[in-house]
Parts: sequence; C-alpha cells; structure tokens
Amino acid sequence: MQDGVYIDGLFLDGARWDINSDNMIDQVLGKLYFPMPVIHFLPSENYVPKQQVYKCPCYKTSNRAGVLSTTGQSTNFILTVDLNSKSFAPDFWTLRGTALLCQLDD
Repeated sequence: MQDGVYIDGLFLDGARWDINSDNMIDQVLGKLYFPMPVIHFLPSENYVPKQQVYKCPCYKTSNRAGVLSTTGQSTNFILTVDLNSKSFAPDFWTLRGTALLCQLDD
C-alpha cells in the first residue's frame, strides 16, 4: 500500500502478538517484552473500531512516567493503538497494564 505510515521497532509489554491470528495473546513466562511486527497506520474518516479491540497506549520509554503537559497528558505518552483482542476482553489487558513501548530502559 502507498497510503499511511509503516512503524517498526515497537515492543509490547504485558502481552505478546500472534502473527498467525493477528491477535494479542498471553505472555510467555519469564519474557517481559515482545517485539511487535511492522504496524501499518492508515488514516480513515469516520473510523469505527471493532468490538474486540484494546486501545493500547504507546509510550516513549518503559518508565511510563513523564511530566504533565498543558494538555493534561504525560510527555511520555504518544498515542493509543487499536490492537485486536480476540482471546481476552479488552479490560483484561487494561488491568494487566499492557502497553506499546518505543524504547526499553533495561
């Protein structure tokens, strides 16, 4: 596709991505971060998310802390990304603190 933007190099914290089912699944015991495949961001008008989608926050660093800006959002927060969640309800991932990270601080 020629439209949109391709993003590579993100990590999933609190879950892992199953490429075969295009879906978030449970973590492997002992592995904290899972590299995400390339994500294609394609803007569209009047976007309506699917029902089983987790609005995954994306942060610059794994620290997830930042200074509150004048808009009231953390300076470490970038955006939310809709990720398929067929195996578990989206609330499951919220309680687990699942997020996308641009950089690992380990």
